[in-house]
Amino acid sequence: MTFTLERGARTATPKNMSLGQGLPQVNLLPPEVRAARALSGTKRRLALVLVVVFLLVAVAYAGALMQAGAAKGELTKAQEQTAELTAQQAQYAEVPVVLGRLDELESARELGFSTEIPWSPYVKAVLATMPEGVLLSNINVTSATPMLAPAAPLDPLQAPSVSRVDFMARSTTLVASGAWIDALNSIPGFADAWVSSVAVAEDETYGPHYEVTASVQVDESAYTNRFVIEEGR
Repeated sequence: MTFTLERGARTATPKNMSLGQGLPQVNLLPPEVRAARALSGTKRRLALVLVVVFLLVAVAYAGALMQAGAAKGELTKAQEQTAELTAQQAQYAEVPVVLGRLDELESARELGFSTEIPWSPYVKAVLATMPEGVLLSNINVTSATPMLAPAAPLDPLQAPSVSRVDFMARSTTLVASGAWIDALNSIPGFADAWVSSVAVAEDETYGPHYEVTASVQVDESAYTNRFVIEEGR
């Protein structure tokens, strides 16, 4: 009888299976060690956070210092400009006083010449309107001034005026009063011309003649307004 001994077949182990895979593991470290390791990790993370916070604070502080330096520079520049302007203001301190005095003088001149009328051309205009043969013997002007109101009209029907011209004339012939009045009223600035009387007279110089008394009102358009200060100056 022959006996054949066969070795039992080995259980095949896959090549890709590592030893101990799938086996439960047991942490045999004491709890104190595990707690110490966890605390150490926490400390490292906390230290990292503190470093980051410190860097952020340092950057913010540096930025604040830069802004403060820029603001201080601008303040210094503004103070220098203020000092310079103050010095210039002191240099021209008399200018406002002079300008104020100049305004006062201009206002006084405007008031003083506010009733100025160029009488020479008006007298020439009166002479030009006189009929032929009529001679001017006397002329009188009653005019308003900056301190004196104009005289009241001689006739209630006459419009208010700023001046009045009264004159006397003599003529060897009867004067056409209507035509003369129209001529006087045609002069710019003259209005309400009036012949108040025509009388017969006689003297050794002129012999028999007519004496004519007349007047004419002068309105505001006769003013020169040379020194009127324009608005907005």
